[in-house]
Amino acid sequence: MLLRNRIALFALLGGLLITGPARADLTDSLKQGTPELKSVGPLAFGPEGILFVGDPQGAAIFAIDTGDRTPTPSGPFKVEAIDDKIAALLGTEAKQVLINDLAVNPASGRAYLSISRGKGPEAKPVLLRSDNKGKIEEVGLKDVKFARASLPNASTKQRQEAITHLAYAKGRVFVAGLSNEEFASRLRAIPFPFQDADQGTNVEIFHGSHGRFETNSPIRTFVPYEIKGETNLLAAYTCTPLVKVPVSELKAGARVKGTTIAELGNRNRPLDMIVYQKDGKDYILMANNSRGLMKITTDNIDKVAAITSRVPDKAGLNYETIPNMKGIEQLDVLDKENALVLLRTTSGSLNLQSIALP
Repeated sequence: MLLRNRIALFALLGGLLITGPARADLTDSLKQGTPELKSVGPLAFGPEGILFVGDPQGAAIFAIDTGDRTPTPSGPFKVEAIDDKIAALLGTEAKQVLINDLAVNPASGRAYLSISRGKGPEAKPVLLRSDNKGKIEEVGLKDVKFARASLPNASTKQRQEAITHLAYAKGRVFVAGLSNEEFASRLRAIPFPFQDADQGTNVEIFHGSHGRFETNSPIRTFVPYEIKGETNLLAAYTCTPLVKVPVSELKAGARVKGTTIAELGNRNRPLDMIVYQKDGKDYILMANNSRGLMKITTDNIDKVAAITSRVPDKAGLNYETIPNMKGIEQLDVLDKENALVLLRTTSGSLNLQSIALP
C-alpha cells in the first residue's frame, strides 16, 4: 500500500515479486552505463533493489539497479553523528554536507541517503548507503544498469523544486514538483519500465488556513494509499493541508482538484511521511519542521468532509503529536514495528537511528 513500507511494498508488487519473468523484465529494461546525475534529491525504492533517484537540476528521474538484494541481519540502527562520518568519508566538513533524503531498501534493509557535497547548484551529487552496524559506503554509479526519464517543462526559475518528492506503486513512479506553466503545481505518473514522461497533471487544492484555492504551491511529501480499493496520493503542503488525489485522475495535460481532508497547523512545513499499521489500523506518520512528529488517524478517511472554507488552524482528520520524538527530519519504514529516522540532536548533529512506530 505504500512504497516505503518494506512489508506493504511486497504486497503491492504482488505477481512482480512472485513470477520469474516479471522480475526479469524489470531489470532487463535497464541498460549498462554510467548515469550522469547533475544532482540527487528525493529517493524511492521499487522492486528488486531498484532505486529511483530524483535529479532536480537535470529535470530527470533515474532508475538504478543497486544489486542490493541480500537481506541484512535484523537489528536496531544507531549511527551517531552520521553527518560528521559522511563528511570524513567525502573529505570535507559537516557544514558542507546536505542530506536530501533517506530511503530504506526493502530488499536488503539498508538505508540509502542522497547527499549534496557543497552548496548550491554546483554541489556534487553523492549516493551513500549504511547498514545497521554503521558501515557507510558510496553507491558506485560506474557501469551500472540504469534508465532515465526526462521531465518535460520542469520549473527553471525554481529548479530545486522541479522534483519535491517521489514514490513507486503498482508499476508507476509518481513525481511531485513544479513546472514552468501558469498553474505550476504538478503530479506525474511515469510507467516503469520507463516510457517518455508526459507533461503531467496540474494540481489545484483549497488551502484552509489561507482561505483560498492554490495552484502554485508544490507538494512537499506524499504517500500512495488505498481508499475503498482505489489508489490515492495523500499529499502534504506547507502550512499544512493534507490532500487526497485519486491516481485515476492523473492524466497528461489535465487539471485535478485535490480534496483537502485535514488542516494540520499553519506556519509549518512537512518534511516526510509514511503509512504504517498498528493494532489493525492504518496511521500516517509525518515529520515537520516546527510542529513535531504527527500520528494521523486514517479512520473515516473516505467519509471526512472536504475542507472548502477558511479554518483558523486545524480541522479534518485527527492527529496527536508524539512528544518524545523531536528533531526528526526524514523517516522511512524499516519493518512492521520500527521506522528509520534522521534525527537532529540538541547539539546540532544528525543521528541515523531506528525508533518504535508509535
